[in-house]
Amino acid sequence: MSLEPESEVEEVNTDLPRKSRSTLSVMHLPRNVYLLLFFTLGKGFQLTIATLNVNYYAHSLGYQPDFIGLLSAVPAIGALISAVPVGLLADRIGRKPVLIVSAILTPLFLAGIGLGTAPLWLLTCAFLQGVVSTAYWVTNLPLLTESTTEQQRVGVFALNSFLLLGVGAFGNLLGGAIPEIAASILHVSPASTVALRYGVLAAALSTFIFGLPLWFLREPKRQRVTASQRNTDVVLKPKEKLPVPLFTKLLVPDLLFTMGEGAVVALIQLYFILRFFLLPGALGVIFTISGLAGGIFSLTAPLFVKRWGKLRIITTVMYLSAPLMILIGFAPTLWLAVAGEYTRSFMRTLIEPVYAAFAMEQVSDRYRATLSGCYAVTWSIGFSIGPTAAGWLQTNVNLSTSFVFGAICLSLSASLLLLFFGKRRSAPPYGRAELL
Repeated sequence: MSLEPESEVEEVNTDLPRKSRSTLSVMHLPRNVYLLLFFTLGKGFQLTIATLNVNYYAHSLGYQPDFIGLLSAVPAIGALISAVPVGLLADRIGRKPVLIVSAILTPLFLAGIGLGTAPLWLLTCAFLQGVVSTAYWVTNLPLLTESTTEQQRVGVFALNSFLLLGVGAFGNLLGGAIPEIAASILHVSPASTVALRYGVLAAALSTFIFGLPLWFLREPKRQRVTASQRNTDVVLKPKEKLPVPLFTKLLVPDLLFTMGEGAVVALIQLYFILRFFLLPGALGVIFTISGLAGGIFSLTAPLFVKRWGKLRIITTVMYLSAPLMILIGFAPTLWLAVAGEYTRSFMRTLIEPVYAAFAMEQVSDRYRATLSGCYAVTWSIGFSIGPTAAGWLQTNVNLSTSFVFGAICLSLSASLLLLFFGKRRSAPPYGRAELL
């Protein structure tokens, strides 16, 4: 479960006039916001088109699930290594140039995957693509924060998430249709390497085209808090130590969760190909519906939280998702597997914002950004280990065991959360009461 890092209090938006910042309506947003949202839409298309086609493309080259699982994992490894250095670089030279470089290099390395066949070349391009694409996750939220007022911010963040996960799900439809169209023109099979190569290149082209307007971004000027202000804050507020035990209780369950999700999500398309022999078009339709419906369903999270509370929703969904994973892995028919995947996907998107809010309530404002950064690390590690383990299991045992592995990880994650936080009957130190 990834958490978007919060903005630092040290940075103040001075790009908009004082009156405009206080009265600007959500419908009259700064140009920066529209440019960033447009790129987010393209990013959503890129992620879904690439997810659908890259693994299928590697399969068409004759690679087994163990190698394909590793291929799915190395971008997360690249992101893990580069997240902090890219963030420091963006703070030093500006977020706009770092984001633009990412918008240029990400499609370049994606195209390298689509044009390559050798295993070392594919792994290298996938790793570098993970390294450079990290800039989007590092710079997008700070730029949106700088370009909006407090009244606009929540609505803009929600729209950004919906474009990435909901509307971006239509990339599955495009990702399935493009190889079909290429195959009909070239008179080859849609599952052939040539046809699937066009799908991978389409993912690269999406990022490049949607990234072109980023040249028109205007990065707001930022004011830094002075040394005297820092000293005053230190005098007025005692220094608070990093709550390492609490961080451990929050991060270990999340690591298990991301390992389980990574074992299933990263290779779910490949599973449907190998188990039910689906072509790209049908595969794209299935996952377009899943992504779009899941994105819409996530908007109902506040209703569930109001009735049952955050921790109960999180752990219940995890426990229910575990048998659903096993159902998908052992489903005798395509439609039963699809039904299980849809239900699992809806639940997954439901707890994403709930878990983010729950985690942030456990720590003080001083360490919330630090906690968000740690969650980015657990996501990268989990989505490195999970797909690698799943690929090995699918190659050396059978296709279904990777789903059993994912189910075990989710069950352990939910159990640890209940063990660490389930007995609390009063309000957490930095949030409202959570009653089970």
